[in-house]
Amino acid sequence: MADPYSTLGVARGASDADIKKAYRKLAKELHPDTNPNNPKAAARFAGVTAAYDLLGDKGKRARFDRGEIDGDGNPANPFAGARSSGGGGFRGNPGGGGGFAGAVDGDLGDMFEGLFGGGGFGRRAAPPARGGNVNYRLSVPFVDAAAATPQRITLQDGKTIDLKIPAGVESGAQVRLAGKGQPGAGGNGDAIVTIEIGTHRFFTRDGDNVRLDLPITLGEAVLGGKVKVPTVDGAVMLGIPKGATSGKILRLKGKGFTAKSGERGDQLVTLMVDLPADDAALNEFVQSWADNRNPRADIGV
Repeated sequence: MADPYSTLGVARGASDADIKKAYRKLAKELHPDTNPNNPKAAARFAGVTAAYDLLGDKGKRARFDRGEIDGDGNPANPFAGARSSGGGGFRGNPGGGGGFAGAVDGDLGDMFEGLFGGGGFGRRAAPPARGGNVNYRLSVPFVDAAAATPQRITLQDGKTIDLKIPAGVESGAQVRLAGKGQPGAGGNGDAIVTIEIGTHRFFTRDGDNVRLDLPITLGEAVLGGKVKVPTVDGAVMLGIPKGATSGKILRLKGKGFTAKSGERGDQLVTLMVDLPADDAALNEFVQSWADNRNPRADIGV
C-alpha cells in the first residue's frame, strides 16, 4: 500500500489547498491524453487519483492520520476496538453459562456491522481509468459510399485498417472501433470515426436511391434505342423507348445505396431531350411539320 502523502509529494501537515494544488499538477502531467502509449504514466495517474480521493476527504484523512485506515482506505486493524473486559482473549460467562456472553466490552453485532456495512472498510480506490477515445473524420466519395467500398484509414499509432462502410450510411454517422483509442491502465479507449459523404457532379441521393439526369438526342427520343449510362457500379446499357419525352423516368434496379435491410436501392434516370442550337436541318423540318396537339392541356392552359 502506498503512502498517499508520498504519492502526492506533500508533507503530512499540508493544507487542503496544498494537497489540491499538488494533485492538479500531477494529474495534468500524468493524464493519459498527454501520455499516449505510456502505461507507467497511466498507472501513476491512477495512484495519484486514489491518493487525492483519500486526502481530499477530511474524514478519511483524519482516520488515516490516526492510523485507523491504510493508504487504500481499508481498516488498519479491524479488531483493534475489541477489548477484553478482564484477562486476554474471549472468556466464559462468569454466571456459569459459558459461551461469549460478556466476553468483550460492546456488542459483536455492532462490530461486524461496522466492518461489513457501516463504513469500517471505507471506500475503495477508484478502478484504473481507461484510455481516452480518439475522434476521426472520414470523407467518403459518393460512389464509394453507395457501393459500400471499404475505406482505408490511418490511426494515430500509424497502423492502417480497412473500414467497412455500414449499410444505410449517411453523413454524420459514427463507427466505433473498440480498443483503437489511447492506452490506459484500465484498457484502451475507442476510436470514433465520423463519416462525411462527398457530393457528386452528376449523381444525387434520394433516400436509398440514386438520381441522374440523362441527356439524350432528339433522334434517340423519337426512335428509341440503347444508350450507355453511368452508375455507381460502372457504365451499363439502358433501353430508351420510342417517343420518349423529357422528364420520363427509367429505373435501374439495385444501382443505389445499400439500405439498412441489406437490399440496395435503385438508380432513377430522368431523360432530358437535348436539342442542338441553330441546326438548319432541324429548323427546316420543324417548319414543314405540324403538331396540332396541345401538350399543356393537362395543366389547364
